[in-house]
Amino acid sequence: MEVAESKIFTPCKIGPVELRNRTIRSAAFENMCQGNRPTQALFDYHTAVARGGIGMTTVAYAAVNRSGLSFDGQLWMREEIVPELRKLTDAIHKEGAKASIQLGHCGNMTHRSTCGSIPVGASSGFNLYSPTIVRKMREDEILQLVKDFGKAVCLAREAGFDCVEIHAGHGYLISQFLSPYTNHRHDKWGGSLDNRMRLMRMVIEEVMDKAGDDMAVIVKTNMYDGFKRGMQVDDCITVAKELERLGVHALVLTAGFVSRAPMTVMAGAMPLKTLAYYMDTRHFWWLKIGVLLFGRLMMPTVPYKEAYFLDTAKIFRENLSLPLIYVGGMISKDKMEEVLDNGFVAFQMARSLINDTDFVNKLKSGEIHKSECGHSNYCIGRMYSKDMKCHHCVENLPHRLQKEIDSVK
Repeated sequence: MEVAESKIFTPCKIGPVELRNRTIRSAAFENMCQGNRPTQALFDYHTAVARGGIGMTTVAYAAVNRSGLSFDGQLWMREEIVPELRKLTDAIHKEGAKASIQLGHCGNMTHRSTCGSIPVGASSGFNLYSPTIVRKMREDEILQLVKDFGKAVCLAREAGFDCVEIHAGHGYLISQFLSPYTNHRHDKWGGSLDNRMRLMRMVIEEVMDKAGDDMAVIVKTNMYDGFKRGMQVDDCITVAKELERLGVHALVLTAGFVSRAPMTVMAGAMPLKTLAYYMDTRHFWWLKIGVLLFGRLMMPTVPYKEAYFLDTAKIFRENLSLPLIYVGGMISKDKMEEVLDNGFVAFQMARSLINDTDFVNKLKSGEIHKSECGHSNYCIGRMYSKDMKCHHCVENLPHRLQKEIDSVK
C-alpha cells in the first residue's frame, strides 16, 4: 500500500504565487551584503537553500532607503543593485524555488555611522542598544517613507522576486509606530491604536497598489511585544484584522521587540561570549565589557521549546480568515505536520537551514526527521558582526565559544 505524501511537500498558493511545497526560508539576517549590495556569499547561500528543496527562500531585511539600514551588511534597495538581485532570483528559480525579499525600515535601531543621519523613530529618545539619540519623524518624512516602500516593491519586481514580505514586527519602524512603548506622539500618528496603525495602513495600501496582480504580499507582524508596556495579544489581533482588511495575501505571526525583548523573537539564550567575541567595538570599545557584565539583564533568556509560538498563533488562526504562515522553532517533521494540521498554509524556518541547506530534501527523502540544530544560538551571536554561519561550519572555533555551545546542548 502506497503511503500518502506528507502535507509538507504538497503545493500551496500565497496570493498569485504557487510554491512547490509549504516550506519557506524565513528572513533571518545573513550579514552578506557588504556595501549594502548582494555578494557572492548571499548568492551561494540562497541558491543552496533553493537547491536543498525549499518552497520559497526569503532574502533578509532590505532597507527601503538609506536611513532604514541597521547594519553595514544589509541590503539597501536601489536601482543599481537590481541586476545583481536578478542574477540571484534567476538562480533560485532555476532550482525550482520561489524568491521573496523582506522590505523594511529599522527606525531607531541603527546608528548615524551606518544610516548616514541621525536615526529616526516614531518618537524622539535614546536607543541604548546602538547607543544613539533618536529623532521623531516629521510628517513629510513619513509620507516619503510610504513612497519608498512602493518604490522598493517596484524594484523587487524588476529584480524578479515573486513575493515581498513587509516587516511590521520586532520593534522596527512600523512596529515602533504601533507600540505604545515607542510611540508617544500626540498627533494623528499617535495616541489611539487606530492612529498608531496609520503608517502601517498607508504603507500596505502603497505596497498592494505597486504589487499588482502578480506579486504576493506577506506581512510579518507581532502577536505580542513581550513586555508589559508593549502591544499585547488583543491589540495585535486588531492589527492583524486590519491587515486582513487591507487585502494582504498572508501574515507571518511572530513576537518580540529587538530593543526590549530580543530573545522573545528567537527563544533560548543569547550566547554572550560569542556576541562579545565577534563585536566590532572600534567606536564603542566599552560595549563588549557591558555585554559580558550586563548582557543577561538586557537580553534575558526565554525558554526554548519546539514551535514556541504555536499556542498563541492558534488564537490568531481562530480570529482570522486569511492564510497564516507559522514561524518559530521548526526543526522536526512531526511538529511541521502539526502546524499545518492546525490550519497554517505554510511555515518558515531559518536555523535549521543555517545548520544544513539540504534540510528539506533530507526530510522529504526520509534520511532525517529532525534538524541537527541544537539551538545554541551561535549563529545569532555571530551574525551581527560576521556572516551568518552555524558553528559546525567554522574552523578553529575558540575553546571558550565551543564550551558555551556545549553548555546549551
